[in-house]
Amino acid sequence: MKTSRRFFLSGAGALAMAAFSGPVSAQDVIGEILQSERRGNWDDTFDARATQGDNVASNLPIFSPQTVMYIEQAVAQYSGIVAQGGWPMVPATKKLQLGVVDPDVVALRKRLMVSGDLPTSAGISESFDTYVDAAVKRFQARHGLPADGVLGKYTYAAMNVTAPVRLGQLETNLVRLRTMSGDLGPRYVMVNIPAAQIEAVDNDRVALRHTAIVGKIDRQTPILNSAINEIIVNPYWNAPESIVRKDIIPLMRKDPEYLTKNSIRILGPDGNEIDPVTIDWNTEDAAKFRFRQDPGKINAMASVKINFPNPHATYMHDTPSQGLFNKLMRFDSSGCVRVQNVRDLVTWLLRDTPEWDRQRFEQTIKSGENTPVQLAVPVPVYFTYISAWSTGDGVAHFRDDIYGRDGVDELQLSQAL
Repeated sequence: MKTSRRFFLSGAGALAMAAFSGPVSAQDVIGEILQSERRGNWDDTFDARATQGDNVASNLPIFSPQTVMYIEQAVAQYSGIVAQGGWPMVPATKKLQLGVVDPDVVALRKRLMVSGDLPTSAGISESFDTYVDAAVKRFQARHGLPADGVLGKYTYAAMNVTAPVRLGQLETNLVRLRTMSGDLGPRYVMVNIPAAQIEAVDNDRVALRHTAIVGKIDRQTPILNSAINEIIVNPYWNAPESIVRKDIIPLMRKDPEYLTKNSIRILGPDGNEIDPVTIDWNTEDAAKFRFRQDPGKINAMASVKINFPNPHATYMHDTPSQGLFNKLMRFDSSGCVRVQNVRDLVTWLLRDTPEWDRQRFEQTIKSGENTPVQLAVPVPVYFTYISAWSTGDGVAHFRDDIYGRDGVDELQLSQAL
């Protein structure tokens, strides 16, 4: 096992090392890959375990001096790749997966070798063997895709983004990361919008990582810096005016019982409840009132709301629609951030707040009572937009530029598919 692991690591790292050592050796390695004779086949010895080096997963925070160093190394590596002509395109015409023998696998192997996902020692052949399967999974993990080893439309799209575009994406995000690599506090929460992911960081280490749902393209989650100061257990949900106009009013025109079915009350300026039948839903008069949903299982924020001061009326929260976390493209909210396994995050946030352990938190949820809890020590929170970063030598991560902030249409993969 140790021998095969070293064998893989030496092959997988060859291209990256060549990129750092100079254009001549980089040219030699890439030239060897692209011009290789066919070799390697099913009767060769192969072992999927040997291709699990260079782990993509890491406890290193995206906001850290080490990440800046690693992305600088990635820029150097990708500069070398670009200087030698980049990687080959992989024909996106077939469903390639483990066990397939097809001429297109040759181009796939070369593509994965150039980016360092497949060791050069795996050879060039038409066989989609366990080496290729592990390399595709590694590529998918680096690009935020389900690591199933199957080449579908999103994997093909990510794979066929050109090397110069990926280099530019790394350079753009290096600038962003350099501005956030200072002292952010011993404990903080970072929401990365393009990755739809949350990091809870404790002493320069990711203590928790959560899948998130962030804003739609037309209702974007804002960039902001603040501090989490309040947890509301069993929250009321006050619908933003934008949702009242875009969603609730049209729904009431279709179904006059919509508000009653969803436990939503209309409150006037004096706080008194207004009967929905007294409102003309063919106009937008309702937008001047407050719409408040009672706590409960169907509440839009479900069990908990995480508050922090900001001018956008943005917050983090639970959701009754847990199935949305299984989606590949998790850009479905109206700007706020939904958090998977939010109770773990809240328990972590309440760590320094006396008497609020996990047991009391869970009991309060069961009570159904609206309960605000002030954090004894506010925790900084940063909403950011990082679509490319690196967590280690030879491990570059890329995500869909969902809001088009990187300035290259080719990076908005979800819009093109």
